Amino acid sequence: MGVEKHNTSAPLRLALAAVFGALAAAVTVAFVLPIPATAGYFNLGDAIIYIAALVFGPYVGAFAGGSVAISDILVGAGQFAPGTLVVKGLEGAIVGFLSRRLQKSTMNPGLSASLPVVLGGLEMVLGYFVYEQLFLGYNQTAALAEMPFNLFQMIIGLIVAVPITYAVQRVFPQLKS
Repeated sequence: MGVEKHNTSAPLRLALAAVFGALAAAVTVAFVLPIPATAGYFNLGDAIIYIAALVFGPYVGAFAGGSVAISDILVGAGQFAPGTLVVKGLEGAIVGFLSRRLQKSTMNPGLSASLPVVLGGLEMVLGYFVYEQLFLGYNQTAALAEMPFNLFQMIIGLIVAVPITYAVQRVFPQLKS
């Protein structure tokens, strides 16, 4: 029975990763606010990454996050794509992993969703700050100029994702396990 469950869950996880990857990329492209200092952009895709990670765990979250790199290419910010693949992929993995850990140790669904989103979001903010300086050659002032936009992006993602995740898990409690 354990082997059977593993065989059915791996294809399901792969399908969920593909669906949430496409959804995260589409939502990211749907609303783009350019940031002139770095040629980056504010978007709403983090909410989808957080929902994927909170509901379906670190693998689906990581794939959804990394898939947003496609959006960078589509909106003309291809220089960010390699960084996005890693930074957003880690963001989704962190949120999913920490959420799973906290769900086991606390009965507070708000805490087990919000804390991982904040920590994963901070990784995203710092990840882009480092990427812009080390790999894109931006000066510290330009990289700092983007940080408030990335923080706001994380906060909007938190505000959207946590209630949706809570609602989905109330309607489908089997998704908690």
